[in-house]
Amino acid sequence: MVSVIIINYNTFQLTCDCIRSVQRATKDVAYEIVLVDNASTKENPDDFLVQFPNIKLVKNPVNGGFAQGNNLGIKHATGDIILLLNSDTILHDDSISKAASFLQSCSRDIGVVSGHLTYADGKYQHNARAFRSIRNEVLDLLRPLLMLIPYRGRATLMLNQYFKGDFDTYCDWVSGAFFMFRKEILNDLPERKLDERFFMYGEDQLWCYQFRQEGYRCYFLSDTKLIHIANASTEPAKQLKLLKTMINHELEIIRYRKGPSLYYYLFSMIFVAKERGRYYIKLIVQKMFNYRIR
Repeated sequence: MVSVIIINYNTFQLTCDCIRSVQRATKDVAYEIVLVDNASTKENPDDFLVQFPNIKLVKNPVNGGFAQGNNLGIKHATGDIILLLNSDTILHDDSISKAASFLQSCSRDIGVVSGHLTYADGKYQHNARAFRSIRNEVLDLLRPLLMLIPYRGRATLMLNQYFKGDFDTYCDWVSGAFFMFRKEILNDLPERKLDERFFMYGEDQLWCYQFRQEGYRCYFLSDTKLIHIANASTEPAKQLKLLKTMINHELEIIRYRKGPSLYYYLFSMIFVAKERGRYYIKLIVQKMFNYRIR
């Protein structure tokens, strides 16, 4: 059975839409929905039970963030497969059954499975990711040269924004918006639970790296279709704050992977300069042409 863990924090309607899509689309696998309310302040979490009396509702007394909320949900889960599903996702096919069937039949070294995410406008959301490295940061700066490589080779080499999500592939990490794994592999982690050091953003990459350290790989399934709204604010001040948080978490992850080495410091200089430059280019384009570059 699949235990679908959904975290709610002041997103009642979005979460209801997500639950309905799970119930409507999931046909070929037994599942339960464990809804964790992270101390919402704008609605009564008991209202979920009025609309969905068969779900498990877990009331978190504090908003401990995405990882802590999911760990709490996992404690109440009875399935042998765990799916972490963002509250702002909408399933358009039986993605849960497809991913669970694959996970049950694949080699045991595949620990985490995810699928094809799109934005609300239908554009592919880059979900098959590669760990950051000096090599990849430099190659990304030399993008015109990369475009000389045939698509399949370029996509396999770089993943991320170079991959269109049009074939199945191994990858380094996947989004926590649709994050499926066998519950038993948590026992291989040092604390036997998902790392909670980040309140939000970057935890999915960190988890995938920690699973890799234990011998597990990530896999992207292209034949799954779901929307991840991911409606980040377009306000420049909030974008900049989010960028700073994500940069800090990326640097913490690379330090965790490489230690306080020369590699880490060289990577930091390249990465921070590139990401800040990219942010300001996006901001200029948005202000001048009212077009948001993702």
